[in-house]
Amino acid sequence: MAISRVPSGIEGFDRLIQGGIPANDLILLSGTCGSGKTIFGLQFLCSSKEPGIYVSFEESVPQLRATARTFGWDTDRLEKANTFRLLKYDPFKIEDIFEVVESNIREINAKRVVIDSISALGVYVKDSSELRRTVLQVSNMLRKNNCTSLLISEILADSNALSRFGVEEFVSDGVVLLHNLLVAGEYRRGMSIWKIRATNHSRKLHPYKITERGFVVYPNDTISVSK
Repeated sequence: MAISRVPSGIEGFDRLIQGGIPANDLILLSGTCGSGKTIFGLQFLCSSKEPGIYVSFEESVPQLRATARTFGWDTDRLEKANTFRLLKYDPFKIEDIFEVVESNIREINAKRVVIDSISALGVYVKDSSELRRTVLQVSNMLRKNNCTSLLISEILADSNALSRFGVEEFVSDGVVLLHNLLVAGEYRRGMSIWKIRATNHSRKLHPYKITERGFVVYPNDTISVSK
């Protein structure tokens, strides 16, 4: 039986993953500073008619609204319609996050959630086993509420890691990496897909750009990196 998929809202991306993200899955989106992770997350929510919630541990709500306006996404209208929420949460209060997020999900019947970022959360959850337990709790809560979700993680430049703390990928259904690559003396942005559940996804490195209409992936093009 074919699995249900939801469109990501990211131009060109769904062609790499058999038409969309498996419904109710948690996708880890990892990338270096400035790779466009927040834009990807906002676009995932704002381009959809499904209600969604953006949970930020770092950027303020006004900053996120300003970023969205840059690309023509009217978060004010969506918020007034009660189909979109921006939440800024203090990672020091981790013990309350599950209740707060779940309460907001139920209030607007959210079907999409973005958590930005697990890297900030990990600063306050020092033990790797505790961090893994926390991420697993987040994942289980999102699944229980039938949400398709993005978990954002910042990785260090020149790192070969899939995530900041090395545990996030193990409790995620999919892993998407955003790279900033030096090719022929020029830095280029590239996307690779490490895994997507039950999906025959692309194994190639594809270029992407941040344009005036947002995050755009070029599925017909590839980047070749010489060793």
